[in-house]
Parts: sequence; C-alpha cells; structure tokens
Amino acid sequence: MIYFDNSATTCTCREAAERAYTAMTQDYYNPAAAYGAAFGVEKQVNEARAFAASLVGAKPEEILYTSGGTESNNMAVFGSLRPMRNLKSIVTTETEHPSVYETIRTAAKEFGMEIVYAPLKADGTVDLDRLSDVLHADTGLVSIMHVNNELGSVNDLDAIARKVRALSPNAVLHMDGVQAFMKVPTGKLPVDLYSVSAHKLHAPKGVGFLLVRNGIRFAGGQIGGGQERNLRSGTTNVPGILGMDSALRLYQSNQRVWHQQMFQVKKRLYENLGTLGDVCLNGPAIEEGAPHILNLSFLGVRGEVLLHALERYGVIVSTGSACSAKKQGKNRVLNAIGIGGARQEGAIRFSFCPFNTVAEADEAANVIADQVRMLRKYKRR
Repeated sequence: MIYFDNSATTCTCREAAERAYTAMTQDYYNPAAAYGAAFGVEKQVNEARAFAASLVGAKPEEILYTSGGTESNNMAVFGSLRPMRNLKSIVTTETEHPSVYETIRTAAKEFGMEIVYAPLKADGTVDLDRLSDVLHADTGLVSIMHVNNELGSVNDLDAIARKVRALSPNAVLHMDGVQAFMKVPTGKLPVDLYSVSAHKLHAPKGVGFLLVRNGIRFAGGQIGGGQERNLRSGTTNVPGILGMDSALRLYQSNQRVWHQQMFQVKKRLYENLGTLGDVCLNGPAIEEGAPHILNLSFLGVRGEVLLHALERYGVIVSTGSACSAKKQGKNRVLNAIGIGGARQEGAIRFSFCPFNTVAEADEAANVIADQVRMLRKYKRR
C-alpha cells in the first residue's frame, strides 16, 4: 500500500508505540495520586511538557494537554470568548478546519458576536495587504490557521501578529497549528493560543496540546478535578502524552532531513503527474507551500471516483479534510479561493510523511495516470 493521506492521520512510530505501551503496562499510575510511583509518572509528564514548550518558545505551564486538535480548537475559541466584555467581532477565514470554522459559528451565536472573514489570496494564504480592513478595536478573537490542511498554504504568523497587535490590541490571537507544527519552521510563536494534535506526527491518537500564553484572560475547558492548571480537568492521558513526547523528540532530531524528504516526494509526484495533461495545482507554488501537502485537480474526472479507483490498486489519497470526507456538497476551502466547477470536482489531496519515498511517488504516479486516462474515457458529455 502507498499511503498518501498523512494529513488525515499518520502511523504511530515504533518509539511512540513502545513508550505508550510501557506507560499502559508498567507506569500506569495516575500522576495526580499521592504515592511515590505516581510521582515518578508525574515527573515524566512534566519533562514531556517542558520539552513540548521548548519547541514553541513557551514556558512549561503554558502547555495544556488535550485530547487533540478538535478539543484544542474548541477550547481556544470558547475559552477566550467567555471572559470577554464589549468586544463585538471574531476574525477568521473561510478555509479553516471544521473544528475552528463550525466552532466559531456556534460561539458567535452564543455570544452575540459578528464573524468577519479575512480576505484570501488565490494561493489560500491571508491577503496581508487587506487584512487591516477587517481588524478593529472591538475585535475580540482572531483565529487563522498556520498551514491549511487541504492546500498546504503557509500563513505568515509574524506579519499577521504584528497587524493584530497594532489594530486590534484587545484581541486574542489563536492559530490552528495542527498541520504546521514540526513541519514548517516556527521558533517562538507570536500568538496567544496555538493548537497541536499528536496523531499528525506519528504519535498516538487522542492526545494533543493547546499553548495558552500567560497573561491572557482564558476560561479553559472541562471542569472537574483541576488538572492542567484547573483549565482542562480530566485524568491525565499518560500513555498518549509520553507517546507524543517520544514522537516529538524523534521529529526534532530528524526535522531538517524529514522536511526535505517530504518535499522531494511531493515535488516528484507533481512533476510526474504534470505530464498527464489537464492537471491543475490548487494552492501555493510547490516551493512555497508546506512540504507535505499537494492538492491537484484532474480535469474530466470526479475526485471521489478517482479516490476509490486508486484504492483498488493500493494508493490511498483523499479529496480533502477527513472530517468532511463523508459530507456531500461543494468544497468550502476551494470555493473560498475561487476554484469551482470541473476543477473543484476533480480535486485530490496528497499528503506525505517522512517515511514516504520517491519510489512510491513514481509508482503512485503510474497508477494515477492509468486510472485518470481510463476515467476520462467516460467523461460526461
């Protein structure tokens, strides 16, 4: 099987699986308990928290562990809006992941706030020249994703942050980093809130974290036993956290090489398929997008039909976000950047991991070309 749907999820690497297994079978104590064995587990969790914080230029106490990207995004939106007073609007984009897009729609109704969509360029990035038009003194929350999960568009965090701080000084700035973290350069993040999901990084599913900067007014999420600074209660997911820690350490050790590997696979697949004809690149230029996401339209072919045709030959791809895969209708992300009609209908997302190879790109390209040619014979008149 050639798996090119790594933006949906990744395989858990051996190091993370073994660490999680040890946590489940040996270090299974609740770190909130009061005996010695539990203290040892708590120490491991705290070490993992400190390492995660170091990757985003944060303090350990600014890392709140969650169940993944969706919870982090939900908590970011509701946790920042609940304490707000006299702020009237939320700025976001029409290309956000559903866990931000739908959450903001719900929150805006609950808090009586207006949603304002930031203008986008044709490559899916925020139009920085026009961003100023939607930022005002009464803006309460700005939520813009770092890397788009369908197009691979990379937003300029520093430039966005500068505009937000200058024009909306009372706003909380959140960025969904699920597709960006460890896959594009970050350094110290110029944001108040940043969401991360472990299973996009060869760690177990069901764990992630939310960066919450000290000093912002934040109401948190789940109420209960007071874990995570009393901002996200719930029994600590030790196997998930320690599994994520091992995966992040592995990623950090290999980050430069892995970025290059993913980019080479992406570039090779694009070059191979470019010879097919009537293939359109959606989103940023190859060198400008994230190294692991490629979105192409095959004109004269329905994306969903092509997806299932490729699956029969062991090539796994997607037509967009896994969270929207079973929903009917137009693609909101492609609509937002002006892509419709046959080009939208024929769109396929390929997403890569460091363990994919150029040989897989060559093999997949041959299968894709054969299936596209076959399906085009049945193009509707």
